[in-house]
Amino acid sequence: MPEFLDLHSKMSKALRAAAETAVRRHGLHLGQDHLLAVLWRQDGRTPGEVATMLNVTTPNVVKAATRMAAAGLLTRRRDDRDNRLVRLWLTDAGRALQAPIEKERLLLEEQVTADLTDAEREHLLSALTKIRRSAIALLDAPIDQRNSAIT
Repeated sequence: MPEFLDLHSKMSKALRAAAETAVRRHGLHLGQDHLLAVLWRQDGRTPGEVATMLNVTTPNVVKAATRMAAAGLLTRRRDDRDNRLVRLWLTDAGRALQAPIEKERLLLEEQVTADLTDAEREHLLSALTKIRRSAIALLDAPIDQRNSAIT
């Protein structure tokens, strides 16, 4: 396996496990914190809007929202103007998680980058942004262009 992909895979798994542990302390599953973050920025979004913002499928958001509604973190309500749309709204319990979850995420980021200098952190964020942009471009490219590098 190529060095970057191997290291990224190992890092990603370790970071995901650490993040899962952090959000579980607050009764969440990994990913639910991202859904909450979208609603903390703008409450009342549709599952489709949330899915687009998180780059996941709408059924994934609907499934997570169902669990989160059962846990009392959000509610679903029909749109006032278009009854076909459902919007997701935070409850007081969902809003109350913002400060502790953001604190957990900041602490985790500080811990995993503690051995980096400020310049290294800046370069890492810049490099990861470029890599993400390239990966998204690959997903958007026609299949024959994606495979041209392999042949």
